[in-house]
Amino acid sequence: MESIIKTAKTVETAISEALSELNVDKDDVTIEVIDEPNKGFLGIIGSKDAKVKVTADKDPVYLANNFLNMLLEKMEIEAEPKISRKGKNLYIDIIGENKNDMGVIIGKRGKTLDSIQYLLNLVINKDRENYIRVLLDTEDYRKKREETLKRLAKRMAGKVKRIKKSVKLEPMNPYERRIIHSALQRDSYVETHSEGEEPFRKVVIELK
Repeated sequence: MESIIKTAKTVETAISEALSELNVDKDDVTIEVIDEPNKGFLGIIGSKDAKVKVTADKDPVYLANNFLNMLLEKMEIEAEPKISRKGKNLYIDIIGENKNDMGVIIGKRGKTLDSIQYLLNLVINKDRENYIRVLLDTEDYRKKREETLKRLAKRMAGKVKRIKKSVKLEPMNPYERRIIHSALQRDSYVETHSEGEEPFRKVVIELK
């Protein structure tokens, strides 16, 4: 957690300079005004600049790193998060040498990974005005899962065409359902929609 003290003619200027030096947004910090500016007598004698202390204690990278290190320690997993921030997205890859440990983090069909990602979103976006989207992965699971789902979509679409009946897939999270919908959106013979309530909402594939 990094802090910086800045002085300038105005509080706003001091804050802006601190944010620029820390390379963070205003949502990422706590601001303490140490001194208000004072023009002094006749604007000359006893004049004083504004002084502020800006602490990057809400920086998403800092929060995510702290949360994940604590969680991994509690889970007794030797791994470390690799975190990068690009605009309003936070990309996190958990890296470890033990494949079994990484399997524990992923969980059955990625459910544990999704749960950790959900908790991270809550932690990072608490009291923020501008939402940060957290994307958590390990062992390139998301890409592999996407490829698996695309193959499933094509296979089930073929089944629907063959048996002339609709097919309901297993319950999926919104991200996975979007993959199915996207994979079949240009299919001339089938269409998709979702039905049911979370977390049991599922995709239905049927003839057009």
